[in-house]
Amino acid sequence: MTQQADVVVIGGGQAGLAAGYHLRRLGIEFVILDAQERPGGAWQHTWDSLHLFSPAAYSSLPGRLMPGQPGETYPDAAHVVDYLTGYERRYDLPIVRPVRVEAVHRDGGFLRVETGAGTWRARAVVSATGTWWRPFLPAIPGAEVFRGTQLHTVGYRSPKDFEDQRVVVVGGGNSGAQIAADLAEHTELTWVTKQPPRYLADDIDGRALFDAATARRRALDAGEGDTGGVASLGDIVAVPPVREARDRGLLTARPTFARLGAEGPVWADGTQTAADAVIWCTGFRPALSHLAPLGLRTSNGRIPTTGTRADAEPRLHLLGYGDWTGPASATLIGLGRPAREMGREIADLLGVTTRR
Repeated sequence: MTQQADVVVIGGGQAGLAAGYHLRRLGIEFVILDAQERPGGAWQHTWDSLHLFSPAAYSSLPGRLMPGQPGETYPDAAHVVDYLTGYERRYDLPIVRPVRVEAVHRDGGFLRVETGAGTWRARAVVSATGTWWRPFLPAIPGAEVFRGTQLHTVGYRSPKDFEDQRVVVVGGGNSGAQIAADLAEHTELTWVTKQPPRYLADDIDGRALFDAATARRRALDAGEGDTGGVASLGDIVAVPPVREARDRGLLTARPTFARLGAEGPVWADGTQTAADAVIWCTGFRPALSHLAPLGLRTSNGRIPTTGTRADAEPRLHLLGYGDWTGPASATLIGLGRPAREMGREIADLLGVTTRR
């Protein structure tokens, strides 16, 4: 069965909801296709202790402030799921789930969105699938011979799963630091980072990161020098659990090992560390395989865009994948501006009159 819509939004997480909010305000007919069975996007699949690194009021989607969580300065993931669930209800967003999009094709004046539950033809498509569904695992020699457990950030849930085990956490970003802090008192921990950990100042949280990302984008758009954005400040936000573990001396990082042996990591000087598990906190890549039939991919895995609009396919917009689709657009607060600008561009494409 083939259905028709002016706009199909692929993904019902935070980016898809922000897109839906602005499309609804513009009076554009749209549908959101979400592969998940319940609201909440990737937030419903994170580890148990994960908290935002911004207060609730600074972690909001357009149109509705996130309420504070009693007893918490930085809300936990379950609170975010509740907020997103209420958000889609508040704005009565037309979400169809669970529907997994398999491919997007050109189809004359339309884009054809093929799913496991039928086909949609749309005049424009918004891809808002994020990165959680495409974890990155580095090619490490010996990974196939290691006898212990290996998992990525997406598979980690709680220290109780590793109680009294020898655990290696690989990664010097926020996920690596937070999971290492989570495990520090429950395991024999080895934390491995490519570079020495770079903590942001203790009084810096997501508010400052959003401001830095926005200032960088404005400078680049104005032809000025690159301010460095968030990367100039550091790699790790010192949220309370990380700060506490760091100050207690529980987060001492070792440099990257050369390979994995059957019993654990082996460093370049030949020293070895026995391990029961390795947790790879090594980041993500954009989940864009559904767009492969359009032939837009580049060697670095990104689709060239102007703002959110794909340069080689103006009927396609990408939202929420990182700074290349809007400053801090992979964060809740960072989605507002690029989603608004995306809506206006789609309105122009469709010939919908808007008030600027």
